[in-house]
Amino acid sequence: MPSHNADIAAIFEEIADLLEIEGANPFRIRAYRNAARTIGELSTEAYVLAEKDEDLTQLPGIGHDLSAKIKEIVTTDHCSLLDRLHAELSPAVTELLKVPGLGPKRVRHLYHDLDVQTVEQLYCAARDGRIRVLPGFGEKTELNILQAVEAHVNQIRRFKLAVAAQYAEALRSYLAAVPGVMKVTVAGSYRRMRETVGDLDIVVAATPGSTVMQYFIAYDEVAETLAAGGTRASVILKCGMQVDLRVVPRESYGAALHYFTGSKAHNIAVRYIAQKRGLKINEYGVYQGKNRIAGDSEESVYRAVGLSYIPPELRENRGEIAKAQAGRLPHLVESGDLRGDLHAHTKATDGHNTLREMALAGKSRGWEYLAITDHSRRLAFARGLDPLRLARQCEEIDALNEELEGITLLKGIEVDILEDGNLDLPDHVLGQLDLVLGAIHSEFGLSRARQTERILRAMEHPHFTMLAHPGGRLIQQRDPYDVDMPRIIREAGRRGCFLELNAQPDRMDLFDIYCQMAKEEGVLVSINSDAHSTFDFDNLRFGVGQARRGWLEKQNVLNTRPLSELQVLLNRTMRQPAKAPVPQ
Repeated sequence: MPSHNADIAAIFEEIADLLEIEGANPFRIRAYRNAARTIGELSTEAYVLAEKDEDLTQLPGIGHDLSAKIKEIVTTDHCSLLDRLHAELSPAVTELLKVPGLGPKRVRHLYHDLDVQTVEQLYCAARDGRIRVLPGFGEKTELNILQAVEAHVNQIRRFKLAVAAQYAEALRSYLAAVPGVMKVTVAGSYRRMRETVGDLDIVVAATPGSTVMQYFIAYDEVAETLAAGGTRASVILKCGMQVDLRVVPRESYGAALHYFTGSKAHNIAVRYIAQKRGLKINEYGVYQGKNRIAGDSEESVYRAVGLSYIPPELRENRGEIAKAQAGRLPHLVESGDLRGDLHAHTKATDGHNTLREMALAGKSRGWEYLAITDHSRRLAFARGLDPLRLARQCEEIDALNEELEGITLLKGIEVDILEDGNLDLPDHVLGQLDLVLGAIHSEFGLSRARQTERILRAMEHPHFTMLAHPGGRLIQQRDPYDVDMPRIIREAGRRGCFLELNAQPDRMDLFDIYCQMAKEEGVLVSINSDAHSTFDFDNLRFGVGQARRGWLEKQNVLNTRPLSELQVLLNRTMRQPAKAPVPQ
């Protein structure tokens, strides 16, 4: 479908916004805004004028450069300048422009003066009173921004990935058993392993005459049918989640899967490459003229446009296209690569299983090791361990290691990072352990500078292995604390310690973009369950999904190492020998 005038105008407006954030020449910015107005108000479709080879420079405010861009958009559904601007600015910055009351001038100040790049950072800055001091803002504007962010975030109901999985997998199994159904895949953001999911997109390959549509509408969990036809239907489940079903013939399954997995930005980029090759991509296949040349598998779709297969988790238009063109996509980490788990709790504090039960559950998964990291004493509500109780637990672990075969329990602690950056237990106690996880469980509202310095001081501690759940957020419950995460990552690289990717579904913490940054800085990430029961080990698959979204490979993940190699790495973080206190 050709780009309409409204589409072209929207592209020019976005270009103007991004140029203004960058601080470009005001005359250039104004030219794009005027062009957007001209095209938006044009009664004849610009693509019709372009097809007739009309001179677009005759339009008010349209010179040769803008005329060329209009022709580029209507012929390719693409604008190379907009792509370049997206690459130069943080991908999340454009999301700030969607917050009511935030125009490009204000976003520019927030971006350059406060390093605000995401909606989450915007919320924290407004909450902490840091916005009011900027030129042209003030307390009232800050309050309006805070309220606008809350409304923006809550305007669409989203479900945590693990919650969505419960509905998605049950429905997938139900549909897979329908006569005539050959393949079923839950696509969309669920397949891309986004931490939250707005709705479910299900792609089914079925034989002609299959009754899968009737079965779908009759599913027990369906509360309302929004639409139903021969090949597509939409329903609302009783939980409030919308599910869209698309049924295609077997030969179109790969193309449909690619199309409905997204993301939209990724699909547009792939479609643009296809157009340059004289091809057309839709949910039924890849076409050269009227001839269908690919589409039975996703691999065939990518191959037809000269790309290697791109895993779903990477399909966010964050550089994966260029890597696929160059044949340099990462070999993403898989669940089977994990050799163990480095964050687990027992009944000694707030867990639900004994040491032995946790160990046997880890052994049943084929793991080489499991780190026991109960809470330290400051977390009184979790019955955190004091030095004496921790010493007793270490003795129990030693005894159990003597008895068990096939798995080794590592002695650890999830120690609280205090407000001043000190750790909750003394050095001579921590030094007796195999690893120390530092974690923040209090004082979430410190300023960005104080919170960052707090963590950096903790990381400089002589016995500090890993920063647990680094952002401190609880999805849809508590925002991440305001911290300079890029600086934390760089300092972790200098210090030689590690970062956790906490797979607990309420956390999913480290963010995918910070996983990628850790990889670039050479900081190893540990995918941990933060298990409080043997069942919680299942959550590691969500952590692996987040790691894959962050471009992590096996070698970038700490707990893919065999035990002998892991112990060497852990020992390096426990860099000073423990000394018992001098008797007084």
